[in-house]
Amino acid sequence: MLFNSYIFIFIFLPITLLGFHLIGKQGRHRVAIAWLVGASLFFYGWWNPAYLGLLLFSIIFNYSIGISLGSTSDSGLSKKAVLVTGIVVNLSLLGYFKYANFFIDNLNTLASTNITLSEIILPLGISFFTFQQITYLVDAYDGKTKEYNFLHYCLFVTFFPQLIAGPIVHHKEMLPQFAKDVIYRLNSKYLAIGLTIFALGLFKKVILADGISIYATPVFDAAEAGVVLTFFEAWAGSFAYAFQLYFDFSGYSDMAIGLAYMFGILLPFNFNSPYKAINIADFWRRWHITLSRLIRDYLWNPVSLSLTRYAMNKKYGRFSTFILNIVAPIIFSFFLIGLWHGAGWNFVLFGLLHGLYIIIFNIWTRVKYSYQGVVIIKSKNVSHIIGWLITFTSVVLSWVLFRADSIEASISIYSSMFGLNGISLPVSLDGKIGFIGGWLEGMGVVFHGMFVNGVFGSHFVGVGWIFVLGFISTMLFNTQEIMFFEKTTKKIMNHQYFWYRWRPTKVWAVFTAVLLIFSILNLSNFSEFLYFQF
Repeated sequence: MLFNSYIFIFIFLPITLLGFHLIGKQGRHRVAIAWLVGASLFFYGWWNPAYLGLLLFSIIFNYSIGISLGSTSDSGLSKKAVLVTGIVVNLSLLGYFKYANFFIDNLNTLASTNITLSEIILPLGISFFTFQQITYLVDAYDGKTKEYNFLHYCLFVTFFPQLIAGPIVHHKEMLPQFAKDVIYRLNSKYLAIGLTIFALGLFKKVILADGISIYATPVFDAAEAGVVLTFFEAWAGSFAYAFQLYFDFSGYSDMAIGLAYMFGILLPFNFNSPYKAINIADFWRRWHITLSRLIRDYLWNPVSLSLTRYAMNKKYGRFSTFILNIVAPIIFSFFLIGLWHGAGWNFVLFGLLHGLYIIIFNIWTRVKYSYQGVVIIKSKNVSHIIGWLITFTSVVLSWVLFRADSIEASISIYSSMFGLNGISLPVSLDGKIGFIGGWLEGMGVVFHGMFVNGVFGSHFVGVGWIFVLGFISTMLFNTQEIMFFEKTTKKIMNHQYFWYRWRPTKVWAVFTAVLLIFSILNLSNFSEFLYFQF
């Protein structure tokens, strides 16, 4: 069941919301939680009931391991053995469903074998609910969890707004909310806020992301089919996909946050205008924030700390220490980020490319601080613009690996983007730019047209879409700025001095209604969210 579907908006959501608050209003909180868990399981099973068993097994197994970790003595290896068992079982399930075919395909290629597996359908959200529960087990091992109610734990894992594609939530920010009386009483303010955020997310997905997708998809499909793209087709298709992915995933995250808010539950924001980032580290602080947080807290920090201690004990020099403390944790972390997104070498290379970006940024930062007295660019604004341009271009280049269906298609697109397949300018310019035309032809430029393969649709409209979405994502306010979420408490604060910020007024009510109506009228062409495949 998709958020952007009639059955969800007009049937599932109203029934679930009304039932939860009617039951909660009577003071029957456990029954209300059970109702929401049941609705969430129904929501998940709508896609494929066969995988409900997998989700239920995952919940019961991890809850049992968590309880065991909380009651096991710290002495000896028993507690660590319980944790290792829990992690191994989780990763084994994830590995089978998500990576078995990838492993077998590569084994067949390397060893010239012919091993086959029956087709494995990837369960929706398995990466999200698996890692969400692994972090719970690690915290239980460290004594950071309490003995939570089983129903509360079930809702922590299955809560339908974030079950399929995040945000990846942490037990300490979710489970305590279920014990608060406020979520069981229908709150008109929470409902209005949640509906507004949901409307913004639905508009992002249905109008913006799906609108630009018709220009991105044919370009990548053509590259996969062996079509040699022109320089402008390759860049236009890559820009189109960059905006499609952002508005699709951030739209989903906004919808999830808005839905949760209708139930009085606060989810963490997952995006903070990532295309405004002025360096690559800034980008990862803004993009898929909950994944970056998970990697930082449960992978990067422990690995980096362990290697730092090792380097100090061995008394390594500066270069060796840099490799151990910075390079190794970055490569390892981003390798796993790439692999987390999908079972394919394209995703692995995507992760490693971003790891390389981060390493270059770290080296640049160290060099810059070594020459603090040397000012290359005096204007801070100019420096930020250059940093933004480099960062945004680097990210767009990386999305090619993320989107292309094969390494060959990626190489083909990159070849066109870097001009290795030549550059073709509009036919109308031929003979009209004097000696410059001759000079360009001498450089290998031809005048056959910018979009000669016809894979970018109406290129004037497509390029217009790119500029409009570029303006929205880099110049306008994001959802949390519009809703005026205070960063530390994530609570709504009324502020009267900024016209663009949300307030419970008739103007905002009309604006929200217009967004919803316009989006719903375009639901007939609904499509799945891109991150469902991960």
